[in-house]
Amino acid sequence: MFKHLLLAVDGSPMAESAFHKGIALAREMKAHVTAVRVCPSYHVLTYQAEMLSDTREEYVKGAWEVATRYLNDLARGASATGVDCQTAYAVNDHPYEAIIKTAEDKGCDLIVMASHGRRGVQGLLIGSETLKVLTHSKVPVLVYR
Repeated sequence: MFKHLLLAVDGSPMAESAFHKGIALAREMKAHVTAVRVCPSYHVLTYQAEMLSDTREEYVKGAWEVATRYLNDLARGASATGVDCQTAYAVNDHPYEAIIKTAEDKGCDLIVMASHGRRGVQGLLIGSETLKVLTHSKVPVLVYR
């Protein structure tokens, strides 16, 4: 069936739960996985406190280091269960674009991700990256809630 799953993670408990379910699915299908983490670009005007205290170089370096540690930990956990896990890191203000591009570039045949279930005003203002992936991806998407 599916041979290469893209597991989109953002550090949230929901995304990690979806990651572990994706690993279990990959193990059953004898597939390999790529875990991807997308971080926003540096902006001088932002609502994210870490961007306000860092220079552009500090932010870029720090974000890459944190994402790399996080992804390596996930890859080690996947390997311990017998699933080959590669990692990818992307910088993009629109995570859905980076998720879809990574899936296409890596030849993935399924995207696995969580839905945070934002509704109402929050969902309207922030939007749903999961919904955007579902809407724009040509690669099938499996959503864990």
